[in-house]
Amino acid sequence: MSNASLFPDEFDPVPSGAATPAPVSAHAPLPERLRPRKLDDVVGQRHLLGEGMPLRVALESGRPHSMILWGPPGVGKTTLARLMAQFFDAQFIAISAVLGGVKDIREAVDRALAAAGQGRRTIVFVDEVHRFNKAQQDAFLPHVESGLFSFIGATTENPSFEVNSALLSRATVHVLKALDEQDMRELLRRGGELLSSPPLTETAIQRLIGYADGDARRLLNTLETAAQLTPPGTAEIDETLLERTLGEQLRRYDKGGDQFYDVISALHKSVRGSNPDAALYWMVRMLDGGVDARYISRRLVRMASEDIGLADPRALRICLDAAETYERLGSPEGELTLAQAAVYLAIAPKSNAVYNAYNQVKALIKQDSSRPVPVHLRNAPTRLMKELGYGKAYRYAHDFPGAYVAGEQYLPDGLEDQRFYEPVPRGLELKIGERLKELRRQDAAARGEQDDAAEA
Repeated sequence: MSNASLFPDEFDPVPSGAATPAPVSAHAPLPERLRPRKLDDVVGQRHLLGEGMPLRVALESGRPHSMILWGPPGVGKTTLARLMAQFFDAQFIAISAVLGGVKDIREAVDRALAAAGQGRRTIVFVDEVHRFNKAQQDAFLPHVESGLFSFIGATTENPSFEVNSALLSRATVHVLKALDEQDMRELLRRGGELLSSPPLTETAIQRLIGYADGDARRLLNTLETAAQLTPPGTAEIDETLLERTLGEQLRRYDKGGDQFYDVISALHKSVRGSNPDAALYWMVRMLDGGVDARYISRRLVRMASEDIGLADPRALRICLDAAETYERLGSPEGELTLAQAAVYLAIAPKSNAVYNAYNQVKALIKQDSSRPVPVHLRNAPTRLMKELGYGKAYRYAHDFPGAYVAGEQYLPDGLEDQRFYEPVPRGLELKIGERLKELRRQDAAARGEQDDAAEA
């Protein structure tokens, strides 16, 4: 099937004189030959490009605006930028933030000025914009503000962290999503027709879609390679033939970027939500993505204290044992111990009482004055300190019934009745709560007697 029959030359309604895209070489890679030539040919991103959706409305308004296209690789960020330039009959200038610099920005400004002198708009597209440093990003600001050109940045990283706030405030962020199975099947259909290759079996389709992991470029490049390596006369491409073309699978996972924190967040919340299946899934996703298992073990130890706490103190020991075992066994044998710890954390009774108490004390101390230690709690290693009464009225707990001094003050003056730790009615903290209730009852009774004695 010809390129023209897949993507007709006509475009969505554009201003008269709109530029016609240059023809694509028959020897270009399949993703380039299948690159959409009009808006309705774009596969996926229906939440942005469907009727009445934000990006389509912006395009139909006839006024280009600066934007950040944020999404994983192979979802059409560059394609959308090119289509917008065609839609608005604008000069399209592409800069790679990996290879480019301030010199490229200056050249883009000069070309935009020349185009403006001829009454033509310019769109400057910066791929991997998060790779530009602050000074390079700032170089765009005056020209975006003056309207010399519309800026489109593409990034796989969270722009909240990677794009300067000044530039971010002048651009609309559009979030692009990984292509779903329906989108991938449509691309396979188009690619198969263009290549005139044997059809894929259903199992091969599912394997290829899983391998592509939402990345259209990876999907089409693999399809083209499989077609090239298929022996003549083959009726269909099955999973065995497909496997010959697949390299080591690298799933869409950035060990240092935004997705890294999304997945560790999902693991933590699955543990907190007592879902062992989800906890295992996200932990293995991290391992599959190449995350250091020792990082995962550290996170599990943290979860044991933050979300289980004293409801099950064994959880912390289990996580520490798992971390130590992993250090001895390494990967992959030691990963099973981390799985055991993750499942235990998920099914253990939950308490964030210590976590909450700790944060409350931190907040209080940060904004409070440096309250003096009560005199009876102070250490008295010298004669002078003893003469000053340090530790004089201290009562040694082990000398009292139950090793508890009812009514004793341990917090500074003014905070005597402050409560930070409130155990939850789950796991071991159920018993801890009962004991605290009894001790506080004794405190109240003892202080009542002290008050009566003081009045007498």
